[in-house]
Amino acid sequence: MKITMKEEIIQKIGQPPGTLIYTGNRVGEFKIVCILYDSKEYRELEIEDVKECLPSKDSSKVMWLDLVGLHRVDVIEKIGRLYNIHPLVLEDIVNVNQRPKVEYFDEYIFLVVKTLTYNEASQSIESEQVAMILGKNFVLTFRETENGIFEPVRKRLRNNKGIIRKNGADYLLYALIDVIVDNYFVVLETLGGEIENLEDKVIFEPSPETVQKIHRLKRNLIEVRKTIWPLREALNGLYKGDSNLISKKTSPYFRDVYDHTVQIIETVETLRDMISGLLDVYLSSISNRTNEVMKVLTIIATIFIPLTFIAGIYGMNFKYMPELEWKYGYPAVLLVMLFIAVIEVIYFKKKKWL
Repeated sequence: MKITMKEEIIQKIGQPPGTLIYTGNRVGEFKIVCILYDSKEYRELEIEDVKECLPSKDSSKVMWLDLVGLHRVDVIEKIGRLYNIHPLVLEDIVNVNQRPKVEYFDEYIFLVVKTLTYNEASQSIESEQVAMILGKNFVLTFRETENGIFEPVRKRLRNNKGIIRKNGADYLLYALIDVIVDNYFVVLETLGGEIENLEDKVIFEPSPETVQKIHRLKRNLIEVRKTIWPLREALNGLYKGDSNLISKKTSPYFRDVYDHTVQIIETVETLRDMISGLLDVYLSSISNRTNEVMKVLTIIATIFIPLTFIAGIYGMNFKYMPELEWKYGYPAVLLVMLFIAVIEVIYFKKKKWL
């Protein structure tokens, strides 16, 4: 069961700063992958003890330690001691309700981002926190699950594609952030497709289920917006060179991923406007359908008003009425009623009310 915000607050009451309490609900999977590389050499292995993977004394080699399983707070504490990471940073790593942010320290940069995936079954956005620490020649990543988000970066490292193995740890950090941000485009493309599918239904088949889908899409876009806005602020500082750990050569790449976040924000705002427009169209469609029904009912009632008047007259219980004793009185009245109804229908069509 997922820990609620209230339960999280209760757990932290009375605890000293820096107390590690995992606030997520993904418990079970745990592994540590250590990757060490330079332009000529690449090593990747799954380890059990973090002491088996420490930054190389050779500054040309980059080490990437990827930990999956934030529930193992004992291992995270050990990493904190080995790399001299502040206890409050470790506390933020295991608290999965952090907003995307960046914090600068003398020897490292701490970054929190969110990965987003679209769940086809529940048709909802699922987010997962990823914490990153950039050092002089190492990158530490902390995740809840192995969702495959970083696999494209690993393939580039294994196959020595591009310039990733020719650059330092700051470029590796950029590559990891870039693959997360690129995945946002995939999520937005899915949401955009759903919005397009809803447009025809809203106009021609408005229903309560359509409204539910509109509100669900609106919640999904709010989730994306909550994720991307703080990340834009964080990347703004990285590409402007607020830390010596980001080289001038790598800074343009961070500016590029920053531009991607701006583009995503613009896309989110556009989709939000489309969703709001769909809701307005739905209300208009329902109103138009109601008006059409009322128009038909009004026309029917109007046709029957004179017929009801005639029927009402001949339904009176007076003994001496001229037509009561007439042999053809009944069919004559029916013909008059039919004639009046036909004349009214012709008149309504001429006025284009039908």
